[in-house]
Amino acid sequence: MQNQQHFKLEFVVLMAALMSIVALSIDALLPALPDIGKSLNVSNPNDNQLLITMIFLGLGFGQLIFGPLSDAFGRKPIVYIGFIIFIIASIICVTTKSFEMMIFGRVLQGIGLSSPRTIAIAMVRDSYSGDYMAKIMSIIVMVFILVPVIAPTLGQFLLNFYHWKAIFYINLICGALVMIWFWLRQSETLKDDNKILFKASLFIDGTKEFFKHKDSVAFTIVSGFITGSFMVYLSTSQQIFEQQYNLADLFPYIFASLAISVGLATFLNSRLVVTYGMWKIAYTAVIAYCSISFLYIALYWSGKNPSIEILITFFALQFFAIGFLFGNLRALAMEPLGHIAGIGAAINGFISTVMAVPIANFIGNYIDTSVLPIFIGFSIFGVLSLLVFFSIKSTKSFQ
Repeated sequence: MQNQQHFKLEFVVLMAALMSIVALSIDALLPALPDIGKSLNVSNPNDNQLLITMIFLGLGFGQLIFGPLSDAFGRKPIVYIGFIIFIIASIICVTTKSFEMMIFGRVLQGIGLSSPRTIAIAMVRDSYSGDYMAKIMSIIVMVFILVPVIAPTLGQFLLNFYHWKAIFYINLICGALVMIWFWLRQSETLKDDNKILFKASLFIDGTKEFFKHKDSVAFTIVSGFITGSFMVYLSTSQQIFEQQYNLADLFPYIFASLAISVGLATFLNSRLVVTYGMWKIAYTAVIAYCSISFLYIALYWSGKNPSIEILITFFALQFFAIGFLFGNLRALAMEPLGHIAGIGAAINGFISTVMAVPIANFIGNYIDTSVLPIFIGFSIFGVLSLLVFFSIKSTKSFQ
């Protein structure tokens, strides 16, 4: 393992680009959900949310395949295989006339994209450790956040001048450019000495090893809680701002402004984490996450939506707290898993994503005329996350 604790700009930007293909495939599609629903004869608008949540399901399951394979065969070949699957899935999405087949295509897209997403994290763990790894993860997330800032606007532009299918074509083009960059400039980070012999029991052995590290399991569960509650916002934001607030034209800009809130937090985290430690910052952020949602519920328990300015303020504060959690939670979970970074990242991503999808689908069903269910979800899963932190607070490694 090459724990070279110094900053490599191109590596950071390239890892962010690998992960950003996922964000582009999700966020650029948000403005197009009603149009896709109409094209495919979807009768219930809530069903359009499945176009977002189901890609996460594919992301979760795909990691279980690609993570162990990358530990055995290296990181780079597995990234290429994942992108080939993504191409096939995208062709399905733009050629189908069936909503069910579109959902299948989105799941398959998620499976393909799980490869660059998971292996980017494994490559970071190959190269860094400790609080410095959390710093690098925060910078990667900060760069990655640029995509949600511009993606809905790009999607709206393509929708206005072309067709919703153009969004899928642009995703493919951007993905191909990143793959070429990755092929030309990124060396293999998994040394031959650290490769694990491929065998039928590779996944079982890796899973057993993962569950030996209770802190990794705990922080993976917290990631599931936070990702699930945040995924509700991702899958319903278009519905909230366009239907509840009649702000269809402003939706891309509102979405971008809230993404900036997450980006600012990740930037601050990258500056603070080496000084204060990822544990202390993540713990404080979970407390803030709970407090903000409790305040909203106390003020708007009636279910009547506040003004758009107040809602955006609450969302911005909530996402500012999330910005201190994403990178730190992943780094905390991955810290003990350097010897199985591929399968460790896979199981971490699988558990957190498979937890998140039913959470998002369940809460999303209640988003009809009020935003209140989102904040109830934030509060419930924030408290559950806090309880997990309490349960491991006294362990030696975090004193």
